[in-house]
Amino acid sequence: MDAAADPSPAGAPRAWFLYLIECRDGSLYTGIAVDVARRFRAHVAGKGARYTRSHPPRRLAAVLPCVDRSAALRAEIEVKRLSPSGKRALCERYPPADALES
Repeated sequence: MDAAADPSPAGAPRAWFLYLIECRDGSLYTGIAVDVARRFRAHVAGKGARYTRSHPPRRLAAVLPCVDRSAALRAEIEVKRLSPSGKRALCERYPPADALES
């Protein structure tokens, strides 16, 4: 995103989010974004990650707020190391509506 399109005040840190998408085949995709709703729409439209092009998204399963991009990247690495059951437990604790409404 270029600076002209950034809605945050100059110098203000932007909130980043870690998100998990449940795909139609039951697999989970993990990613990070500033605008999760827009990123999810991109995945649904086939314009997101290569993985979600071959494993179409069913629903947004979880959204976790992070203080900055660095924290979001670290969280993404941790989540990707979890077992599928661990990722599903995380989805139960952080439903997407909670983060997207704030």
